[in-house]
Amino acid sequence: MNAEVHPIRTAAEIGLAQAFAEARSRLPGNGAISRRRAIAFDRFAEQGLPHRRVEEWKYTDLRALMREALPIAPPPDAAALRRAADAGALLHAPDVRRLVFVDGALAPELSDLAALEPGLTIQSLAVALAAADPFVVERLGTVVPTEDIAVALNTAFMGDGAVIRVADDAVISRPIHLAFRFAAQHPAAVFPRSLVVVGAGARLTVIESHEGADDLDYQVNAGLELVVGDRARVDHVKVAMDGARALHVATLMASLGAGAELNDTSFTMGGAVTRNQLFVRFAGESAVARICGATLVKGRQHVDTTLVVDHALPGGTSRELNKAVLDGESRSVFQGKIIVRPDAQKTDGKMMTKALLLSETAEADNKPELEIFADDVQCGHGATAGALDDDLLFYLMARGIARREAEGLLIQAFVGEAIEGIGHDGVREALTSAAAGWLAAR
Repeated sequence: MNAEVHPIRTAAEIGLAQAFAEARSRLPGNGAISRRRAIAFDRFAEQGLPHRRVEEWKYTDLRALMREALPIAPPPDAAALRRAADAGALLHAPDVRRLVFVDGALAPELSDLAALEPGLTIQSLAVALAAADPFVVERLGTVVPTEDIAVALNTAFMGDGAVIRVADDAVISRPIHLAFRFAAQHPAAVFPRSLVVVGAGARLTVIESHEGADDLDYQVNAGLELVVGDRARVDHVKVAMDGARALHVATLMASLGAGAELNDTSFTMGGAVTRNQLFVRFAGESAVARICGATLVKGRQHVDTTLVVDHALPGGTSRELNKAVLDGESRSVFQGKIIVRPDAQKTDGKMMTKALLLSETAEADNKPELEIFADDVQCGHGATAGALDDDLLFYLMARGIARREAEGLLIQAFVGEAIEGIGHDGVREALTSAAAGWLAAR
């Protein structure tokens, strides 16, 4: 006699199922988009939230960490818009075009949508889905296909976001800042999704920031699909400064054409639990990617950076550098994988992750990996974890620098290596100042 096995669903999994059943008729888009949502949710329903027995999630057991499913945030009211008026203030500069999303919805009254440069188009994802825009419908979910459950949930619940198109050879001089602010006064969840398509030979800088209040539970599951055309260059900076009780999962899915360049930097300071996922596919020959991350955590914060770089064609170059500074009982995770396919000869890939532990109770889990199926390649990886260098600390203190200031200088230099590649001076300086503020508050 065979016993039928029924998996036990957690409160969060049951809540997500109920939320989808209630919200699916109200979510933007029908036809192909509705079917895509249903397929994505069925995948989640079959597998449930990822847990420690799923290799890619072994260090971030979302089934245990996500105790409940919060309701989807309602459209922002006038009070929420007022609270979000300064969204992204840390990175705001006169030459930056700001698009503000409040509780997951585009706020045109707070956004700079006028006088777009030639070759630039900006649209709300919700509007594009409702209109069944073929440009969006055909590309959404196809840039870097993945079976990841967090992406499946984002696809099922996606509400609003930005659709940005850059024409071939257009040079967009003003960086575009996607400023996401959680401004509701009750616990809720948001599922923003954005699509950025940059044509051949074009240039674009995209800044993405996430923030919210410290005294409120909220959940973010964000997705960004990025297509970098042949010979195009994109600079992408993501800053996660969520509230102290927030759960934040974000996924970048990027495809690089022939001769394309991607310069990606992530900077994480906030949130109770944060997972930054990056899936980067070299879909053209001789593409170049520089992917850097800086994490500063304290207390009981948990930050997970999971990266997969997939070299599918010859001549690609990738450089990955991740730096983490940990204090208190915090935990950082880095899972990085470079895949070199059989046809990707002449690939040059190097990955390094470094963790700086400022307390005896902090924990760093580093797992760099290589999967190489070609023979004419140059690939390597490394990982280190340790405390501040006593010799360097003594050197500075012997020259009259107080211990706390000397520690700050060494930590700033450690983090600075990960953010020095940001092309925009104002953004780079703002993040340097944010790191200094974190150190001063230790």
